[in-house]
Amino acid sequence: MQLLRYLQHWLTGRGPRLQVADFVPETHSLRQWADTFPWAALVAAVDRSVAQRFPKPTTRGRPPVSTRVLLALELLKQELACSDAQICSRLRTDLAVMYACGIVEVQVDGSQEHFVLPEVLAHFRSRLDAPLMAELLAIQAAMAMEDGLVSPAHLVVDTFPSEQGSQRVNDAATLYKAQKKSSRSSRP
Repeated sequence: MQLLRYLQHWLTGRGPRLQVADFVPETHSLRQWADTFPWAALVAAVDRSVAQRFPKPTTRGRPPVSTRVLLALELLKQELACSDAQICSRLRTDLAVMYACGIVEVQVDGSQEHFVLPEVLAHFRSRLDAPLMAELLAIQAAMAMEDGLVSPAHLVVDTFPSEQGSQRVNDAATLYKAQKKSSRSSRP
């Protein structure tokens, strides 16, 4: 009987609420990742974009999942290379994912407010259009430069991944070979 009393707050939703940050060390990679984002600005941009493009939400059904949680799940899904179902499952069981999603405290109860179905995440993703993603990227880049995390100097990004030392063809190599071949053919 004492064991049941000890687990009562987990089984029935009664008892003290757990502070998520207390269980996720400051050195945890997901906590450090989450702390680098300007969440308030990103959420405001998404909410503003959705309010302009979609009608008012209905009051029917279960309460909506916060934009902060959905945006963090979408970004985490890419960061951790998870499927919708995998990241939604981790939200229910992984305190570091809860922290990254901005969930401050948890208490297991029947409502499961932090429970997100993969279909909800897919619906949210469908609302993220190219102009909104560009705005979110600009907000994040501005905050990173303001915090001194990146330099405003121009960067060249190679979007084609390859192993170091590989002999892959790129535009520069192709141009060099074409110029070399044309100079040989022009000789008498």
